[in-house]
Amino acid sequence: MTTSPFRFAAPLLALVLLAGCAHGGSDDEDSGTTTPASSVAVTTAMPVRRGFHDSVEAFGEATGDPRHARSLSLAHGGQVVAVLASAGQAVHAGTPLLRIAPDPATRQAWTQARSALALAQDELQRTGALAARHLATQSQLAAARKAVSDAQAALAAQRALGGAQATDVLAAPSDGVVTQVQVALGERFAANAPLLAFVPAGGLLAQLGVPADQASGVVAGMPVAVRAVYGDARGEGRVLVAGAAVDPQTHLVPVQVALPAALAARLTPGAALEAQIETASYTAWAVPRRAVLHDDKGGYLFQLDHGKARRVDVRLRHPGGDSVGVLGKLDAALPVIVQGAYELDDGMAVREDKP
Repeated sequence: MTTSPFRFAAPLLALVLLAGCAHGGSDDEDSGTTTPASSVAVTTAMPVRRGFHDSVEAFGEATGDPRHARSLSLAHGGQVVAVLASAGQAVHAGTPLLRIAPDPATRQAWTQARSALALAQDELQRTGALAARHLATQSQLAAARKAVSDAQAALAAQRALGGAQATDVLAAPSDGVVTQVQVALGERFAANAPLLAFVPAGGLLAQLGVPADQASGVVAGMPVAVRAVYGDARGEGRVLVAGAAVDPQTHLVPVQVALPAALAARLTPGAALEAQIETASYTAWAVPRRAVLHDDKGGYLFQLDHGKARRVDVRLRHPGGDSVGVLGKLDAALPVIVQGAYELDDGMAVREDKP
């Protein structure tokens, strides 16, 4: 039986082709060509050194400054015949607040003083006529003149006490706010009794409360950022008095804050306030909040160093806001990795994703 020469040709051709492929693969390895390692796309931001402040949060209200607030009264007793103002009302200087009928004793004292002056004047006239005829001595004439002077002074005093008017008006001493009306229509009151509580315009302070565990860090003179809870009134004041005991009603430590005149003029007594008391100032690295990570070793972030992620341990010093303050050995020339930081390990290859 004759064997065909093509019977063994196909298998030999396949072996040759396989050998050629294997030889080609080894050429690639010998050439040194490798597939580059994968890298993580990140975004970055430059760290900046700037000042930060520790602060204590406080709440309270605007109230009359004891150095300026006053109680309005009259030097004589009387009866309220008209109430012309109400608590919380803003008034201008000279605005009538109460109409008062002086009590009968005051009116009687005025009448008696007026009669005494008329009698003293008549007596002076008579004594003068007698002295002209040498029937009265110069000492008697001097005594008569003194009696007139005393009677005039007594009448002036009674006029100042309100006895000369059938009704007396208690008016606002300056621009300001009536914070309390302490008498009612028809009420009788004694001399010097408090009738109205009054706060001059701008004569307000902030009465605040801070938690007891934070109160020890608050001292007089510290700056305070004050803002009205309702409305857009805001400004910066100073701690006037820092309390040393907890208020039994609010369970907070009271703090009084002096307000600038511009802010006080925009507030009314009793207005709700919130404030930030700056208790300490320091310098730290300002970095985006998303750049700061945490593990069992504490806080850290990554800086981009020649295409590699370099871990830097940090301590979060100021946690508030989108830009937080951290302390650590950051390189000011290297950007901080923000987006993609959570995917990284120390030394990992990264590439910056340009916007």
